[in-house]
Amino acid sequence: MSKILFLASTVALLAGLVTAAYADIPVGLATATTGPVAALGEQTAIGAKQAIGDINAKGGVLGQKLSLTVGDDACDPRQAVSLANRFIAAGIKAVDGHLCSGSSIPASDVYSDENIVMVNPTATNPLLTDRGFSNVFRICGRDDQQGIVSGTWLAERYKGRNIAVIDDKQAYGKGLADVVVKTIEAKGGKVAYRDAITAGERDFSALISRLKEYKIDAVYYGGYHPELGLIVRQAREKGLGAQFIAGDGLNNAEFWAITGPAGQGTLYTDSPFMVNNPSAQQLTEAFRKTGHGDVGNFAYFSYAAIQIIADGIAKAGTAEGRKVADALHAGTFDTVVGQIQFDKKGDVLKPAYVLYEWKDGKNVELAGK
Repeated sequence: MSKILFLASTVALLAGLVTAAYADIPVGLATATTGPVAALGEQTAIGAKQAIGDINAKGGVLGQKLSLTVGDDACDPRQAVSLANRFIAAGIKAVDGHLCSGSSIPASDVYSDENIVMVNPTATNPLLTDRGFSNVFRICGRDDQQGIVSGTWLAERYKGRNIAVIDDKQAYGKGLADVVVKTIEAKGGKVAYRDAITAGERDFSALISRLKEYKIDAVYYGGYHPELGLIVRQAREKGLGAQFIAGDGLNNAEFWAITGPAGQGTLYTDSPFMVNNPSAQQLTEAFRKTGHGDVGNFAYFSYAAIQIIADGIAKAGTAEGRKVADALHAGTFDTVVGQIQFDKKGDVLKPAYVLYEWKDGKNVELAGK
């Protein structure tokens, strides 16, 4: 890897990176600022920037300020690896991200090789932590936890009826969908129809025709909001009244912007809303004061990732990756999403998932679940 030298008085511009003012401890946010899920990436950026500002306002870490470098991988695995290498070359000490599982998994290989701590706020595919990298941490739950919630709900509510499971062939979506299938089958149910679409598709007429042919009563979708928004809208236009349910990739106002009233009643799983969390009330007010309104969970979890990175550096007494990783494995951290403690794999202990419903343009916790 070529070495890039920085002069203290020089502003360094690396392709694909947007860097804040120079400070002593550089931290990276790897997310998607472009592409179909850029709205989710914007949430992570809002949270990370707020956290950096709040920590620096209190004196920083070890007497030094944190700087934030925001990098875009568009949730593309190849771009993620390239971004990770640019972060390494830029001297980034720890990373908040990446946004998507498909990006996080290959990027984590790079960080592992270079002993850079990665604290992931949003990627749920189990493979991210199952490989045993000591420097990789996750503060959200896993697909094999989230998918069980949806699979159990479907197995119980749609017992003896026709269930379809669809995914977008990506790590996040397929991982969730596979867990839902296994959960339904483990509870004695059966998936009547299993299929996949390609992310970026816009015409789902053929899929909807097959769902109608199989007389599907409920559809689980593993993937993000742009495609499911179109599927739901087109399904209603074609007279398919099936219940749709998905994962936390649906926690985005753009879903309702795509579906309009057709999205009424669509369900998804996510962590409990942080906007209502007592530990996050001060941050909620800060988001509102800065004009962001009531942002989604991704902003809070990204904020928490920066908190944990800062606390890990403070506990380690250094920003050196191995020592920070040791501190994260050994510590307990108070964050805006609650108290965080990691297991041996780097997964958060005791994650929680709740079912939400899109109702009149708002996402509310499902009543009577």
